[in-house]
Amino acid sequence: MLKLENVCAGYDGQDVVHDVTVEFTPGQNYCLLGPNGCGKTTLLRAMAGLIPHGGKILLDGTEIARMKRGDLAARIAVMSQINNVYFSYTVFDIVMLGRYQHMKGRLFGHPSSEDKAVVERCLASTGLLEYRNRQIDELSGGQRQRVFLAHALAQDPEIILLDEPTNHLDVRHQVELIDYLHKWTADGKHSVIGVFHDVNLALRLTGNVLFMNEGRIVRQGDFHKVADAAFLREIYGMDLATFMQESLSNWSNL
Repeated sequence: MLKLENVCAGYDGQDVVHDVTVEFTPGQNYCLLGPNGCGKTTLLRAMAGLIPHGGKILLDGTEIARMKRGDLAARIAVMSQINNVYFSYTVFDIVMLGRYQHMKGRLFGHPSSEDKAVVERCLASTGLLEYRNRQIDELSGGQRQRVFLAHALAQDPEIILLDEPTNHLDVRHQVELIDYLHKWTADGKHSVIGVFHDVNLALRLTGNVLFMNEGRIVRQGDFHKVADAAFLREIYGMDLATFMQESLSNWSNL
């Protein structure tokens, strides 16, 4: 179980996230929703151990700050927003890097047969087999997103933290990515905690939502129980429910 107790986090001595307490049940998926700048990404980075935090972040009772980086990476994977890359490795090599913490001191150039099999499965499941020998900087933004998802999956983690995972993906690949994550978590042993701006995509993944505003979790639970038109208007500063209904009506005559 991943548990946060009175967590604060931010940058340059200025907290962006304030006093967050929440538990994430194993085998469940969760979406962090809210307007830009409300602290979603900062909270995700704190949960990944990427930035300092106040309070406690516990993984099965152990504070992540006390865990070795390799041990934490074997249990929690992170897929951040990817825009540009400043290196050139093959797709296969980047996904293989996800196996690093499982190699137990073996050199990167000598992965085991199990490591290779895991990478092949991750490439296949993300539709990347044909790109395995391509350089990452030759790929489109959407293809790069899939490479870094495959890298996260290769870690064989219990939890994947996703920060806007559908950025740069066309509609088809957005849906395919969300549906794949559904399959990955169907065994009840894996969880996804994702930051989303697109509420529709978030709800395709799960109805378990945590709404953030001004650095705090203001509501959490099943979307249809905790969200109403007035609340969404307050959070997003617009009549989101009407906007969604009007958007849907554009498709009604097709």
